[in-house]
Amino acid sequence: MSSFNFPNNPFSQRPGTPAFGRKKVGPFPLTVAALVVIGIILVSLSGFYADILWFRSVHFASVWRTTLLTKAELFLAFGAITSLIITLNIYLAHRNRPIYVPTSLEAENIDRYRGQLDPFKRPALIAAGVAIFYFAGSSGTRLWATWLQFKNATPFGSKDAQFGLDISFFAFKLPLYQALIGWAISTLVLTLIVTAGIHYLYGGIRPQVQEDRTSVAARVQLSVLLGLLVLVKAAAYWFDRYNLALKSGHLITGLSYTDVNATLPAKAILAGIAVVCALLFFANIVRRSWVLPAAGVSLMVISAVLIAGLYPAFIQQFQVKPSESTKEAPFIQRNIDATRAAYGLDKVTIKDYQATTTVASGQLSGDALTVSNTRLLDPNVVSATFRQLQQIKPYYTFPDSLDMDRYKVNGKNRDTVVAVRELNIAGSPS
Repeated sequence: MSSFNFPNNPFSQRPGTPAFGRKKVGPFPLTVAALVVIGIILVSLSGFYADILWFRSVHFASVWRTTLLTKAELFLAFGAITSLIITLNIYLAHRNRPIYVPTSLEAENIDRYRGQLDPFKRPALIAAGVAIFYFAGSSGTRLWATWLQFKNATPFGSKDAQFGLDISFFAFKLPLYQALIGWAISTLVLTLIVTAGIHYLYGGIRPQVQEDRTSVAARVQLSVLLGLLVLVKAAAYWFDRYNLALKSGHLITGLSYTDVNATLPAKAILAGIAVVCALLFFANIVRRSWVLPAAGVSLMVISAVLIAGLYPAFIQQFQVKPSESTKEAPFIQRNIDATRAAYGLDKVTIKDYQATTTVASGQLSGDALTVSNTRLLDPNVVSATFRQLQQIKPYYTFPDSLDMDRYKVNGKNRDTVVAVRELNIAGSPS
């Protein structure tokens, strides 16, 4: 039989065409990707160049250079430190992985994932380090203004009434301390998650066994990281005490009676408990039990709820509210004094003014015409009374702002409130 070659037959193959199922990828996708990257770079450089031109136009190019160099320094510092901490812990977790892993069904499943990951360990670690460096550095650049304020802090010459610290501490230094504490907590939490994942993947954490669920290396590394995390939390509790001086309350901005007598001691106690809890984690390096660190964390959580949550609320409800004016009076006075000092009014001399007059009898008789024309009615205030007297029917109404006019009554000009009566459809009977 002779074969027929139909022009639209997908199974017929012409000489010189690729085999069935194969497709040549041309340079078009690569060109599009390159153009997208070039476009992103050009857009970024356009904003960069526009900033240069603007600062030059106002003769502040030095400000632009300082800002740029500060952002570059923070990008390198935060990116390098964060990437080093996380990648170093990943490397240590992988290096100290156990040689022998107890066999189980779960372990066999993890072996398959581990076998797929092993060929790409080095490129994956490098890629993770570069990505962390970029994102952490980009986040660090946002602190450029906070860092410059800290670096160029100048004393105010006046001290806070509660802590005895120069007020410049709250304006220039405290924001940076809190930002660094937040960065340290987020970095340690991310490091803990990644490190625990590596230990679990390579058998350092074995929840399926009854005893020794963590290897020695995993226990030591996780204990150190958890101890550092709780220690940083202790620092956060301590610096939260100073942040109360900037708190906005329903009466004043700053410390109130409850803050001084309940919240401040609570924060100090929680900082001490966190330090003890951190020491328990560090002690777990030589112990083989997570019971004491877990008990310490439970104590810290319960204390945070009771001491820092319920106790201040109890003080506010049962001590402050019944006599709030008396309890809050010293702290309101602190706020007034601080406000006067901020506006430069603390040096103003206050003198009592005796509101007495030396007007003789009959002295105002010459101004009788002027006095009689003194306006006693406010058209924005008497609208309710005017509506009640002049409405007549519920389907009449008047505007909220009335008008003033002058009429001659008994031969004298008098101010009169006037308004145009309007229809109120909503008030008409159905």
